[in-house]
Amino acid sequence: MAKSDASKREKFPVAADEDPWTDDELAEVREELESDVARMQRAIDTAEQGLERLFDDGTEGAGRDPADMGSTNFERDQEMSLVANARDMFEQAQLALRRFDSGDYGYCESCGEPIGKDRLQVFPRATMCLACKQREERR
Repeated sequence: MAKSDASKREKFPVAADEDPWTDDELAEVREELESDVARMQRAIDTAEQGLERLFDDGTEGAGRDPADMGSTNFERDQEMSLVANARDMFEQAQLALRRFDSGDYGYCESCGEPIGKDRLQVFPRATMCLACKQREERR
């Protein structure tokens, strides 16, 4: 293994009780992040198309039944929520990829300590260690 490969892996931190990252593990994480970006972009496109149809349908037929209008409004709200959620996940995956490329991947945005290899393998978009994330969610 070349010295540059080893030094490249060393820039990705691990928790004290974890083994260092392997090239295969790093490639798998990067592939998953890239897949997430592509999948979320497709989800956003699909949800936006559905939302557009709902808005178009909502303007047709003056004098529509109030129950139908309520149902349409509910569907519209659901679609808007799906679009917002997909955009959030898309942005998280893009941020993780940028951090991966810049060498910041694996460090907690809050405390600067390693997030932990195990956590990142389960949730590659994580930007905070578990302790900081739990503190943030309690607020």
